[in-house]
Amino acid sequence: MVEKQLKAMFFNGSPRKNKNTAQMLESAMKGAQEAGAEVELIHLQDLNFKGCVSCFACKRKGNTCGGLCIQKDDLRPVLERILEADVLVAGSPIYWHNSTGMFRNFVERLFFPILSYNNADEHGLIKYLDKKMLCGIIYTMNVPNDYYYNLFHYHEILEPVRVQMEAFFGYCEQLEARNTWQFYPDYSKFDASAVDMEQKQWFRDNQWPKDLLAAYDLGKRLVEKAKEQ
Repeated sequence: MVEKQLKAMFFNGSPRKNKNTAQMLESAMKGAQEAGAEVELIHLQDLNFKGCVSCFACKRKGNTCGGLCIQKDDLRPVLERILEADVLVAGSPIYWHNSTGMFRNFVERLFFPILSYNNADEHGLIKYLDKKMLCGIIYTMNVPNDYYYNLFHYHEILEPVRVQMEAFFGYCEQLEARNTWQFYPDYSKFDASAVDMEQKQWFRDNQWPKDLLAAYDLGKRLVEKAKEQ
């Protein structure tokens, strides 16, 4: 009997296709490939789509949406392909205290049609789509660790998306790369005198390779877990 090849989909919520977030996703893809999965990387920037338009087609009695957004745009066929995926990893930089707008629009269009407002079962959630998938979220950000926890409280702001993804699909891990090199390779061209360049360089030389390895491990681990299911 031939073993089915698993499919892993990766979504880049950054407008840049070759910078920090994209590099983390590409590293995760290599891990997924190493574990034997077929991989696909989608740059959301290339798609013409919006967030939820509040048509409520997915909430009407007797609707046949099947947990998929009914809007016909570039995102619709991508959402359909997600139904065939075994692993999903989505990444976004943090620009202004949260993920990018296109990342949130993607999550909104993915999540909202799945949720039903009918009375909840013992698990507290009724869904129009019963889809199991191993998921991961990757965030990249300029802020150092003390800002992440103590000033901006990103650990609280970002956690709900992971929790919701796990609730909808069964499993979700989150990975962050912090204190990334934002204005690579030359900070001298930008107004950034408050940046501690010695610290920034240390993180680029020492932490960034570890972040890429962690992304690789994430992609590989999710595929291996999917094989076990």
